[in-house]
Amino acid sequence: MSADLISVVYTSTASQPFRGSALEDLLATCRRLNAQRSVTGMLLYRDGRFIQILEGAPDVVDRLVETIRGDRRHHDLRVLLRDGIAERRFSDWTMGYRPLRDFSDGVPAGYRDSFDDLDEGADAETARRALAELTLWFRVRSVPSVTGA
Repeated sequence: MSADLISVVYTSTASQPFRGSALEDLLATCRRLNAQRSVTGMLLYRDGRFIQILEGAPDVVDRLVETIRGDRRHHDLRVLLRDGIAERRFSDWTMGYRPLRDFSDGVPAGYRDSFDDLDEGADAETARRALAELTLWFRVRSVPSVTGA
């Protein structure tokens, strides 16, 4: 693994519900600052919970996590994983974003929620598997769909 890059995954809880415009403003700021810092990543938001992956130089990402920890817009920040990485998974995104569907009207039969696999107490292997699934889900939905001929 390269000591030059790390990936940090954290989860936190919003201090109050985020409306679309507040998230858009937050994302615009994050994207601009992340580009200046050479930080890439992904942000997922659902039902007042954030999951974020940040990639970059260890000192830069660690400082950024501490800055985020002090942000009053959320609380209970927990770092789930901090790993050295050989290459970025989100090299094209200063901050990719997706809101996740709310199942307040009921969960479909047979549905397994990778987002919930990242709850407190999840072991590192469960967290890595859930993150791989969420990353794949995100990437599939971020590429323009191709129609058949």
